[in-house]
Amino acid sequence: MKLPQWANSVVLAGRRLLQRDPYTAKKKVNSEEDLLNLCRELLSTKGEAVGITLAAAVEEAYQQLIEDEKIAFFKHLFEHFSIDTEKVSKAIDEFQSSQESGAVYRLHKATEASRLELFRRINMAPKGTKTLVEMREDLLPLLKENEQLKDIDLDLTHLMRSWFNRGFLKLVEINWQTPAHILEKLMEYEAVHSMNGWEDLRRRLAADRRCYAFFHPAMQDEPIIFVQVALSCGLSSSIQELLETPEREELDNSTDTAIFYSISDCQKGLKGISLGNFLIKQVVMEIRKEAPQINQFATLSPIPGFRNWLRKKLEEEEPNNGLTELIKFPLVKGPISQAIYSEEQKTKVLKLCAEYLYLVKKNEEPIDPVARFHLRNGASIRRLNWNGDTSFKGVEQSLGIMVNYHYDLTRVEERHEAFVNQKKVSIDKEFSKQISDTEIQSTT
Repeated sequence: MKLPQWANSVVLAGRRLLQRDPYTAKKKVNSEEDLLNLCRELLSTKGEAVGITLAAAVEEAYQQLIEDEKIAFFKHLFEHFSIDTEKVSKAIDEFQSSQESGAVYRLHKATEASRLELFRRINMAPKGTKTLVEMREDLLPLLKENEQLKDIDLDLTHLMRSWFNRGFLKLVEINWQTPAHILEKLMEYEAVHSMNGWEDLRRRLAADRRCYAFFHPAMQDEPIIFVQVALSCGLSSSIQELLETPEREELDNSTDTAIFYSISDCQKGLKGISLGNFLIKQVVMEIRKEAPQINQFATLSPIPGFRNWLRKKLEEEEPNNGLTELIKFPLVKGPISQAIYSEEQKTKVLKLCAEYLYLVKKNEEPIDPVARFHLRNGASIRRLNWNGDTSFKGVEQSLGIMVNYHYDLTRVEERHEAFVNQKKVSIDKEFSKQISDTEIQSTT
């Protein structure tokens, strides 16, 4: 029986994909060149059934490439799947002579690299979205030494901002009844305060805690980003105290505060695709709906770059100061006691930490990435907490200091606009009083 043309194409694609060494059946597709041929065929096909089959073949072939072959593949994408300058010139001439809507559309299409359409077609495969996220994860470390590959990253970023916008994401509450394979991934992806096994996770999912994650319909077994929240009485100043507080089985009217103490991005390939702001704001709405007595929303946040900044500053300005040596080698887990830092030194470190958060800028915005994130979301700096995180990581990053950012729901939008448009850093009176610096004025 003679097969229809589309069926022949599917069989041919399958044969190409399965051309493997008979002695090593699991070996990769012959090379990145074979993958490129599949990509060309995927771009040239018009039938949906053939397209899906070819997209799956491309997806599988990419997964089999080793690191050097992936680099070669990305370079081929740049060389052979970029903008056709001749088409662009013709489209410009047509637009200038007619300026009709059809000419505008054709100009737009001409200025789009063919790899954009390739990525869209790969996305048709059953695991296409996940493969493209992994592809970008593989690409990002290569950009520093391969300047030309930044064009590919721009294309992938453009598509992912559309595919991973808030409208496509599903908010899911994570609890002890969540499937075990998802819970395991939470332990793996936790980026702020590592989890020490199942018992630690169980405490973080107890009755006085909440955990929410965004999922994408094309990656249902993969959390995209998740946040952990403690429901407490008043503001928390110490992560070890917050994590070790005995569980309260019921929430009562004294539970007036929601503390966001950890937010973790799960997919490295989505770096730069901002989702945390949507997640925090939607979780606030969920908590208010569930527990209307909660009227204070704040974070207990790390200050990841402070110690390195402080060490460099003191080495340049006060190299013989006794504090410089203390900051150089304080990497011991546990509270930084009065025996190590005098009250005068502690006061100085806190003031310098306030300076770091409030005054030290990069491109007109605070240099600290966590500060930028929360201030851009409309939060204000509430207060600094000495010995807020006495873990090795906490001391290494910020001498154990943590900061509370405050989400005043009546002013979130106003503060967001002020930060985005005027680069204005909002602070609360408590932060202003803590540091008593004449350069810092309260914005409340």
